[in-house]
Amino acid sequence: MTAAEMQASPQGKAPAQAGALVISIDAMGGDLGPAATLGGIAKAARANPELRFIVHGPREQLEPLIAQHGLGERIDLRHAERVVTMEDKPAQVMRSGKDTSMWSAIESVRAREADVAVSCGNTGALMAVSMLRLRKIPGVNRPAIASFWPSRGPAGWNVMLDMGADVKADAEDLLTYALMGSSYARNALGLETPRVGLLNVGTEEHKGRAELKEAHELIRNAESAGGLKFVGFVEGNELAGDRADVIVTDGFTGNVALKTGEGTAKFVSSLMKEALTSTLLAKLGALLAMGALKKLQAKVDPRRANGGVFLGLNGTVVKSHGSADATGFAAAIELAARLAKSGFGAKLAARVASALPSGQDVATGADPAPENSESSQ
Repeated sequence: MTAAEMQASPQGKAPAQAGALVISIDAMGGDLGPAATLGGIAKAARANPELRFIVHGPREQLEPLIAQHGLGERIDLRHAERVVTMEDKPAQVMRSGKDTSMWSAIESVRAREADVAVSCGNTGALMAVSMLRLRKIPGVNRPAIASFWPSRGPAGWNVMLDMGADVKADAEDLLTYALMGSSYARNALGLETPRVGLLNVGTEEHKGRAELKEAHELIRNAESAGGLKFVGFVEGNELAGDRADVIVTDGFTGNVALKTGEGTAKFVSSLMKEALTSTLLAKLGALLAMGALKKLQAKVDPRRANGGVFLGLNGTVVKSHGSADATGFAAAIELAARLAKSGFGAKLAARVASALPSGQDVATGADPAPENSESSQ
C-alpha cells in the first residue's frame, strides 16, 4: 500500500489518488536552486503519470515555478521558511532545523504521507535529520549511503556503499552493508543473487585490517540467508569491473573513491575534448566518430546515476548530488519512485533481520548523527 492510500495530506489537498506514488521533495539546498529541482520534478512528472509530489520550501519562491511548469494538480506545496545551507553543521540542524524545507520533507515520510523523500541539500545534515526523525531499523548500527558506479556488470552499474555516511565501520557494520547493498541491488537493478565484494588492498585472505578479515568471514557465512554470493576481497581497480555487483567498504574509503572517480572522469573528459579539437584533422575524426562519442558520453554521464540512497532507516531517503541540474534531479526522483514501487524499505528490513547473526545487538532509538559524516556529496 502506498503512502497516498494510507493518509491524505493534513495541510491542504491530498497530492494523490489511491494507487499513486507520493514523493516528498526538499526543493531547496541545491547549488542551482529551486529552478533545477522544479525542472526535475516536471521531467519526472511527464515520464511517470502515477507520481504525485509534496514539495517543501518558501511559498513565494516555489509558487511561480510550479505555475510555470503547470504542476499545480500534481503538487501539494508545504511552506517552509528556512533552508539548510551547505555550511550548516548537522548538530545545529538537529537542534534548530524544524522550520527548514529539509526537515519538513523528512517529516512527510515519517508521517507516511509520502513513500520516499528526495533532497539535494547538505548530506551530513540530511543524514542527521533522517536518523533523528525516521530512526534506524533493528539490527543496523550505522546507516550507509549507497550509490551507483558505472560498470561492465550485467546491469551496467555496480552498487557501492558506504559512500560517506560514517567514516568508521567495524566488521558487523560491513556485514550489514553487504546485506543492505545486496537488497538494494536486487530491487533497484533487478539482480536476483547479487555478487558482493569487500574492498581491500589485495584479494588474498590474509591481507587487510583485522576488521576486514573478520567481515570476510561474517559475509561468507551470511551468503544463504542474505540471498547473495560473496566473491571475497576486491581491489580498487575492480570498482567498475564485472566481478562484483556490490562493493562494500567504510564511508571514508568510499567517499574518497567517489570523489576520485568524479575527478578522474572530468579530467579525462577535458583531455579528450582538447585532443579532438586540437587540429583540423582531429576535428574531422571527431565528426566521423560522433555517434560512438555520444554513446560514451551517455554511459559515463553522472546525471544518469544521480541519487545516493540512505540505507538502514525506517523510511527511504534519496540524496541527489548538490550540483544536479533538472535532468540529474529527475533521475533521483525516478530512482526514488522505483524503490517505493518495489516496497524496498520493508524488504530491506526483513532481509537484515533474517540474515544477521543471532545475538548481534539490535539498534533502537535515534542516535546523534556521526560527527565525521560527509556533508557535501
